[in-house]
Amino acid sequence: MRITRTRGVVVAGVAISSLALAGCATEATPAEETTEMTIGSIDLAAAGCPADIKIATDWFPEAEHGHLYELVGENPTFEAASEYSVTGPLMASGEYTGVDITIVSGGSARPDFLQPDGMLYAEDDIFAGYVGSDEAVVHSSTYPTVGVFAPLEKDPQMIMWDPETLPDVETIADLGEADVPVRVFPGGYYIDYFVSTGVFTAEQIDSTYDGAPDVFVGAGGTIAQQGFASAEPYIYENEIAAWGKPIAFELINDAGYPKYPAVVSVKPDTITEYADCLTAFVPVLQQAAIDYYADPVETNALILDAVAAYNTFWIYSAEVAEYSVATQLEIGLAGNGHDDIIGNIDPERLQSLIDIATELYGDDEAKAIVTDLTAADMFDDSFIDPSIGF
Repeated sequence: MRITRTRGVVVAGVAISSLALAGCATEATPAEETTEMTIGSIDLAAAGCPADIKIATDWFPEAEHGHLYELVGENPTFEAASEYSVTGPLMASGEYTGVDITIVSGGSARPDFLQPDGMLYAEDDIFAGYVGSDEAVVHSSTYPTVGVFAPLEKDPQMIMWDPETLPDVETIADLGEADVPVRVFPGGYYIDYFVSTGVFTAEQIDSTYDGAPDVFVGAGGTIAQQGFASAEPYIYENEIAAWGKPIAFELINDAGYPKYPAVVSVKPDTITEYADCLTAFVPVLQQAAIDYYADPVETNALILDAVAAYNTFWIYSAEVAEYSVATQLEIGLAGNGHDDIIGNIDPERLQSLIDIATELYGDDEAKAIVTDLTAADMFDDSFIDPSIGF
């Protein structure tokens, strides 16, 4: 039975409501509330899990993180002073599991831009974090991690362009052949791959993208730009008045870069120390993803609550969240992948990504990556329940 969340929340000690930011405060903290809740069929406390399972994402709240927010029970509290996080009782399909969950926004949501794998090593209370499979290889020496649950089958990352201005462009490779400038955030490993394989030239790449649409719009369709296939197509057509028309795109996965994004990952020692916990918790993550995509409305409302509570530059609408869920399913960002199981990985595909990253950075002394990694080193599928899938 699905829990109905109370939408009054507390942010850094100040009460706000979910939409109008006005209303009654939730007086009890999650710890006070959960002592009065009945533990359901899954007892994560008995399995040796931390009393508060803290997981770091790589960005502000959005529908791509829905499987995590699906776990948050009623009367959550929000922190917007020392960090951007939400805490509440950890629920498994509506049943209390005996512990809390905290979802903290990392990466570019932090003043120091520390990524989740770095957070795992810098902050003892972080239990797990989102780590892209390419990032796990590149950081294998400095921040070694092991994936235990892959929430998305494909990376939402795309390159987009204006189909009116560039009618002959159908793929990322076509952009390269047409010598179209491509705006991206600096430091993208997939861009290094496309340049190294000759899809793009180094001169095509403009690494000054800051997330704002102004330059793309101002260029009138003469440039391409990175984005999320589960967000920007809707945003540019419906929420950016200066553009207001469809865009075309191709996923980086479909262009030959087989990345698993946002893999829920832990430090290698955690695999041993918390084996019983992970055995119980990973299937909860799997089922939460199934539950979220089956009925995302309430969880999307929580995501919007978090965005409003944090009150940053990050703007996220209910319409984008709805579009994201539908698009994730439609174009295969979310799904079972190579078999009938959600959350596991295809070892051959992961190994191909490892090989790509090793070829790119194996001789880079500054990165000093581990150069003999295998898929088994990077992902432990022993905690996955093979009976759970779409």
